Amino acid sequence: MYKTYYPKTDEITHAWWLVDANGHILGRLASQIANILLGKHKAIFTPGVDTGDYVVVVNCEHIKVTGTKLDDKYYYRHSLHPGGLKSISLREQLAKHPERVIRSAVWGMLPKNKYGRRVIKKLKIYAGPDHPHVAQQPQPLDLGKEESRWQFNIMKVLVVVKPQLLVFEL
Repeated sequence: MYKTYYPKTDEITHAWWLVDANGHILGRLASQIANILLGKHKAIFTPGVDTGDYVVVVNCEHIKVTGTKLDDKYYYRHSLHPGGLKSISLREQLAKHPERVIRSAVWGMLPKNKYGRRVIKKLKIYAGPDHPHVAQQPQPLDLGKEESRWQFNIMKVLVVVKPQLLVFEL
């Protein structure tokens, strides 16, 4: 009979990662951060067990979004009084509180229960390049620029002719 592996508390280590958000696309960055917070990048990942790592995000004021989301995307909150619905656009939110933009995007990708509330506390976000977590020695995490995959210098066209494969460069 097979036994399901369940990681013990002393087997779990929580590393610290440093992410530079400068030039990254918001949603793609948030999904990668959520995976690290949940621990899905580890071999010992078990749903419901806190195996994730800490993530420190710097330069969050320099994130990018595609399309016209800067003016079309709104964040809503309500004061629980009649007529108390307040809204703020993404452009205004980035100017006033840029760390809230990444926090709400990552929160949208986490479970909405006690586990998710515990995991989101391991996310530390700062608008500028400085952070107070130098003592934890966060390792820089290279997530790669997503925008570079949309820029093509040389397009290659593959044409399949029966016996051989021809490659033409445009």
